[in-house]
Amino acid sequence: MDSDLSTYFPLQSKRVHEACGPSAFSFAFALAGQQQASVLWIREAWLSDQINPVGFGQYVDPHRLLLAKGKDQTEVLATAEESLRSGAVGVTVIELTKPIGLTAGRRLQLAAETGKSTGLCILPDGMGSNAAQTRWRCEPIFDAADSTLQRWEIIKNKSGTLTAWTVRWNAETRRIIVVSEAGERPVPQGASR
Repeated sequence: MDSDLSTYFPLQSKRVHEACGPSAFSFAFALAGQQQASVLWIREAWLSDQINPVGFGQYVDPHRLLLAKGKDQTEVLATAEESLRSGAVGVTVIELTKPIGLTAGRRLQLAAETGKSTGLCILPDGMGSNAAQTRWRCEPIFDAADSTLQRWEIIKNKSGTLTAWTVRWNAETRRIIVVSEAGERPVPQGASR
């Protein structure tokens, strides 16, 4: 089993992926930051929360993020399909509030292939599409010294490999750092315990 995060992240281009869980937004911003490309973030207009540039500025330059609002999920999906197909932006983030069907998921995949772009659907747990290339569950890990510590787990992968990592964001380099598993180090010979 290949457990090297760089095999999976940044996400495979020309495909649409999914992220769920409380850290899905951080996952999307980390993707945008690592891609160094413009990003179109599409969401339904009725959502009352706002995406604040101060909050995501450590991940991606706010000048590279375009926000679009659709009146409902159908309009959001249509806008996403056009964005992916055009290839005008490197990453299209699609914020969804309801399940996405196989037909809609497949249309997004075909659009991403045509536009040679990357799509990421952010959705609630259990609402993914069978058409998604990968699905990630993203959760924060409490650490008093590091507020960026997270657990990213691939829970669906068309390539077949499921695995998980503990990661943190390095704002200075705009890179994901894989945190090593804690373990006991051997005591060097001659050293006392």
